[in-house]
Amino acid sequence: MISTKTYKDEAINHLENHQKRWFAIRTKYKCEKFVTGLLAKKQIESYVPLQTVIKRYNSKVKKYEIPLINNYVFVHIVSKDYIPTLETEYVFQFIKQGNNLISIPEEEITILKMIVGDVKDVNLVHSEKLSVGEDVEVVAGRLAGLTGKIVSKLGKKRFVIELKNIGFQFQVQIDMALLRPTNYISAVV
Repeated sequence: MISTKTYKDEAINHLENHQKRWFAIRTKYKCEKFVTGLLAKKQIESYVPLQTVIKRYNSKVKKYEIPLINNYVFVHIVSKDYIPTLETEYVFQFIKQGNNLISIPEEEITILKMIVGDVKDVNLVHSEKLSVGEDVEVVAGRLAGLTGKIVSKLGKKRFVIELKNIGFQFQVQIDMALLRPTNYISAVV
């Protein structure tokens, strides 16, 4: 009689001892900013993409910063930070795919930062360099990643662009700091 053993595939774990990687953790509802503060006290880098929401009341207008994704905080950690992260108050678990602890690519975190306008190293283009009819890409804010064409110029710092790649065309006023030409090449020094 031949005996065969079946081995389950080993779980994938992207945690490393020396190279930090991004992972998502699930937190208690409406505690994302609080958890980020607690992680900072433990010197664990974390990020919550926050969007500004304006609420109008009878006698006042208030601005709130709320998470773009509820119940999620992104942590940039090495393996020694795994347990201290889990032991943080209001942290429930690391987000896994099955039993696999998969890291989130840096590019995806950068996209989240662009969506909420947290990108700090966007090379600004002077408005004189942008002209009507030029193809541009939105590099930050809620429309990050969309491309379009400049339709008109409103003063020195605002443009009207026509966006095409979302399935239909519409025009939007946008700050020039959020635009760059599509033929723009970023030089890394």
